[in-house]
Amino acid sequence: MSPAPAYAPPPPLPLAGLRVIDMATVIAAPFCATLLGEYGADVIKLEHPDGGDALRRFGTPSIRGDTLTWLSEGRNKRSITLELRTPEGAEVFKKLVAEADVVCENFRTGTLEKWGLGWEVLREINPGLIMLRVTGYGQTGPYADRPGFARVAHAVGGIAYLAGMPKGTPVTPGSTTLGDYMTGLYGCVGVLMALRHRERTGEGQYIDAALYESVFRCTEELAPAFGMFGIVRERAGSSHNDFAVPHGHFATKDGKWVALSCATDMLFARLCKAMGRPELASSSTYGEQKTRLAHRHEVNEIVRDWCLSLNREELLERCYATDTPAGPLNNIADIFGDRQFHARRNMVSIDAPDTGEQVIVPSPVPRLSETPGSIRSLGPKLGEHTEEILREILGLDDERIAELRAKKAIA
Repeated sequence: MSPAPAYAPPPPLPLAGLRVIDMATVIAAPFCATLLGEYGADVIKLEHPDGGDALRRFGTPSIRGDTLTWLSEGRNKRSITLELRTPEGAEVFKKLVAEADVVCENFRTGTLEKWGLGWEVLREINPGLIMLRVTGYGQTGPYADRPGFARVAHAVGGIAYLAGMPKGTPVTPGSTTLGDYMTGLYGCVGVLMALRHRERTGEGQYIDAALYESVFRCTEELAPAFGMFGIVRERAGSSHNDFAVPHGHFATKDGKWVALSCATDMLFARLCKAMGRPELASSSTYGEQKTRLAHRHEVNEIVRDWCLSLNREELLERCYATDTPAGPLNNIADIFGDRQFHARRNMVSIDAPDTGEQVIVPSPVPRLSETPGSIRSLGPKLGEHTEEILREILGLDDERIAELRAKKAIA
């Protein structure tokens, strides 16, 4: 019998050893810190002693008193309370910055400077510091001092205008927090690039991320089309008729919905085969994209009638059999029953401290082959790690911690 192979511990996560201070609130900049934490960074969640991050009260309440949003998005973070507007709290913060690699913040432009904790001050303390600064409109420009929220960013950045039915009221594009997540993701890319620069030069820098810019960056050819031809794209409802037909959402016989995407003549021919009407893909009918665009209403009506004649599952099976790009418009109940989500483990159950239950949350992405991200804990209780962090990183003793508490610098 061959000996059992020796146990090999998993390799360290790629960002192990990186220390991140997340002093931001709600989603945008904190999401960057969350992503870094999923791949090994030690994320210190710095929160105001009175209530902490507003995200603790955003969403469905948990048994513990905070929310399921917080438990999910506060994952892998250690919470410390700190009042930055006290001299003692500011001093502790500066000492933590001296030991950190990254700081994530999203105060209104000029707030940290007003407190004496702006970029120039922190850079003097730690020349290799990388700082993500998320605001609605950026650190410069005529709107720099305006408050910013994702819903407003969707409007200013150009996406909200395109969402909704033709000539109808523009609607929320998906989630009201989409712009926050987009900016957090762009911010994370910026941090990783800044870390690479620091490896070569030893120099830190700050990343200036604006919510509206993240939204605007995802608007396809909107800018060049207007700049060259003066084209103002309008709302197209569930279809995207400017470039391809059929290309949109269609109702099925059982009251459900599917998405169809026929961006090329070949894909339209596949759909016609699935419909049992291959003649529609001939050059004399609708086989060429330019013809379909010119007769978009006729084509969409044919496809719409076919979809309404079948239940969703039967329709999708016909599309899959012909390699026609199609998929269901999933609600969350559909997602929980979807084989692909289960096979890829896109959701994991994590023990939730003090609730006696497990919480199902989205898994880390992207998926690294050798060092995949992990969820080691859900969102912590407010100030849960205050003393631990002060002792471990700054070496403070009981007496000094008691002094900080007496001065209301910590809770």
